[in-house]
Amino acid sequence: MRLSFGLCRKIFYRGFSHSHSVCCKRKNSYSSVKMDPAEMSKKAAACKAIDDHIKENCTVGIGSGSTIVYAVEQLAKKVQKDDLKIPCVPTSIQAKQLIRHHKLCLSDLEETPELDFVFDGADEVDAKLTLIKGGGGCLTQEKIVASCTKNLIILADHRKDSISLGTNWTKGIPIEVIPMAYIPIKNRLEAMGGVAELRMAKSKAGPVVTDNGNFILDWKFTLTNADWKTIDQKITCFPGVVDTGLFVDMASKVYFGQPDGTVIVKDKKDA
Repeated sequence: MRLSFGLCRKIFYRGFSHSHSVCCKRKNSYSSVKMDPAEMSKKAAACKAIDDHIKENCTVGIGSGSTIVYAVEQLAKKVQKDDLKIPCVPTSIQAKQLIRHHKLCLSDLEETPELDFVFDGADEVDAKLTLIKGGGGCLTQEKIVASCTKNLIILADHRKDSISLGTNWTKGIPIEVIPMAYIPIKNRLEAMGGVAELRMAKSKAGPVVTDNGNFILDWKFTLTNADWKTIDQKITCFPGVVDTGLFVDMASKVYFGQPDGTVIVKDKKDA
């Protein structure tokens, strides 16, 4: 069954097999286990994205976040089933642990500087496929790895799908900063509109410290109809900014899992 929704496709994805013309009548392979609807939608998006793109030996980047857990799990199944050789470049310690746990081939950008695909999550995606990323604190590594491919595939549940940034995700745009510069950068961000808050740790006293030893400012912007490319360039020019959680013109496809196990796919060329 194929349904058109503007510039996207809604595809029923059950039992880890799919058809663009008919709805697969087999029961969902995980329907016997009660799953939270959000988790079910994440798993559906992740599994379909892996099955759509991993057909032969290739190189991939592995992002961070809860949806990526399902993607790596499905990737490991395909590697074992089809005897594939797929070097995996992680974007975080979490991603590295997932790769090792599933006995996949761990690589890095020194050995594998060009990637066929990068699979990652997002905190929010707007109608132009501009992303807010970095809720988990790995935005700089994620952007570096994403820049090494022409195929950045985003996996998310339906709650991340927005018309404009800031609609569903209200925690702000993460900005990774050198610790000594966080106050001047905070002031500059707030001069642009909104509030910039130093992200505080939950299990220790003091601020969150990234894998790179830096701080994160979450900028809760008040802008409307923003030119995110220009804004991203402006912020990255502030002395002390390492990178931003704005990913502009980077995603090639976004897979949005739905609570009923279906998947909506949005393509950059249609945005």
